[in-house]
Amino acid sequence: MKHWKSLPLVLAVSLAACQTAPVADKAVTPVAFFEVSIDDAFWNPQLEKVKKATIPVCIDQIENQTGRIRNFENAAKGEGKHSGIFFDDSDVYKAVEGFAYSLKTNPDPELEAKCDEWIDKFAAAQQPDGYINTFYTLTGLENRWTDMDKHEMYCAGHLLEAAIAYYDVTGKSKLLDVAKGMVAHIMDTFGPGKKDWVPGHEEIEFALVKLYGLTGEKKYLDFAQWLVDERGHGFGVYGNGWNPIHYQDVVPVRDLTEIQGHAVRAMYLFCGMADIAAYTGDEGYMAALDRLWDNIVECKMYVTGGIGHLGHSEGFSADFDLPNKEAYCETCASIGMVLWNWRMNGMTGDAKYIDILERSLYNGVLSGISLNGDRFFYVNPLESDGNHHRQAWYGCACCPSNLCRFIPSVGNYVYGTADNTIFVNLFIGGSTTVDGLTLTQKTCYPWDGKVEIAVSSSKARNRAVKVRIPGWCAGWTASLNGEDITCPAESLDKGYLCIERKWKDGDVITLNFDMPVTAVAADPRVKADEGKRAIMRGPLVYCMEGIDNEDVYTDALLEPSTTFETVFNAGLLGGVQTITARTAAGDLNLIPYFSWDNREASPMKVWIDHAE
Repeated sequence: MKHWKSLPLVLAVSLAACQTAPVADKAVTPVAFFEVSIDDAFWNPQLEKVKKATIPVCIDQIENQTGRIRNFENAAKGEGKHSGIFFDDSDVYKAVEGFAYSLKTNPDPELEAKCDEWIDKFAAAQQPDGYINTFYTLTGLENRWTDMDKHEMYCAGHLLEAAIAYYDVTGKSKLLDVAKGMVAHIMDTFGPGKKDWVPGHEEIEFALVKLYGLTGEKKYLDFAQWLVDERGHGFGVYGNGWNPIHYQDVVPVRDLTEIQGHAVRAMYLFCGMADIAAYTGDEGYMAALDRLWDNIVECKMYVTGGIGHLGHSEGFSADFDLPNKEAYCETCASIGMVLWNWRMNGMTGDAKYIDILERSLYNGVLSGISLNGDRFFYVNPLESDGNHHRQAWYGCACCPSNLCRFIPSVGNYVYGTADNTIFVNLFIGGSTTVDGLTLTQKTCYPWDGKVEIAVSSSKARNRAVKVRIPGWCAGWTASLNGEDITCPAESLDKGYLCIERKWKDGDVITLNFDMPVTAVAADPRVKADEGKRAIMRGPLVYCMEGIDNEDVYTDALLEPSTTFETVFNAGLLGGVQTITARTAAGDLNLIPYFSWDNREASPMKVWIDHAE
């Protein structure tokens, strides 16, 4: 059993308006994305495409191409039909949350006005008792709270997250009032001594913890924990025929030993457990999360950081059952992996969680959005016959709206703080200032392994700076102001290189991470990858597309004697580092997995046959 420090995650929400906001004991407190200025050759285009393409796509789809905003208009009037799926309200709320994050770093009066316009529609659709859900308002309020899988609390959770984000950015409380009204209705209906409830899709649990962080009202934290503890006691009643495994509702959460069921729901449950434990120090939650993390990373995770291969259930199969062409690997599940591992790092200060976060981020998440930002993958297989493509939208559009809110907040994951320590978790160009100490990164990561971290301060300050040494990196060097830093791997502090000194202007930490191309073998128990290798360089997984390998794709074979050459091709796929594998039968050309399916239709594979 690993030892945990009772710590928590401080939420990336401005608490200026709430002087009594609770502060949990913590190992690492993340530096909020709006306190991180990103100036990075890789990430700036990612952020720009969301602002210029993804946000307009979300607005167009929600207003013009689907009935999502019309559902709110009809609900306000009390007439008309509901269109789409019963949880479609959540897509609108997630979009607003994404708009808020974009507004935080890129003020835009037009976008803010659009948010206010939508918020007026939400408020008009709310019932006098605080309830808001357009599906039941338009299909029969008498049926509300009769099916735990109808996502009423899931939608309420996304409403609450959007409301907190928008309040933080603008100071406007209208949406927050709507959300708090819905939460009040829920807490009047459910809880100890009232009605039992097991949300079919977790999400509201950690949204409630955010509300506790904002208001300091402990009733929200208590209710979040009550919802989590409702699981595994036979209270779940679902109308669609799935068994309790699908909902993580088989045993009480403290008794969980294996990750099962729907992948995204599991991630959101674990996020909620981590956030609650951060404030309560619940050792039962912590021990369960520890076991579950080991299970997923060692037995149920793809090389891309994707999880959940079963298409029919969007969930997990048996240990080591990881087929490639049939891999589901929902984009939202990879986002969930980032969110959960971020919390795990916050709870322990262990860099191994950032290693997994980084793997999921650069491969499982970024593959979900096209290079232009206007088309999306719901499913992310590791092999394709050439008939799997991103789409402009989906009937179930959780992934596009999730990407809309996730990418603008990527700065959340770069830095952390604890006592007199600053953690450097991700290598992204830009700067942040913590307690008077400014760190500025310059790097071409993930294409290059060199990272410079300049330190500046108005006066000399004693601080420890902990820099993550990536788990994928077998060889590295570090220097301070040109003088080598010697630190054996076994001397790292939970995966971090720790440099403690009185910092002054002009100090520069320089790191060089070796980035050789590696041919990775799967665990021998993964039968789908037997006799195959996946190619990695740094944090990136690579793949072959038929368009680059017309004569050799089908019979591609790596050999022990295969050599690899890399080159940065500025004119390909927005600028990517390509790999050429030189084999006896000819050259194999590989591109980063996240960039596949951005040209004409073509087969693709990550795992390539290998001659022993």
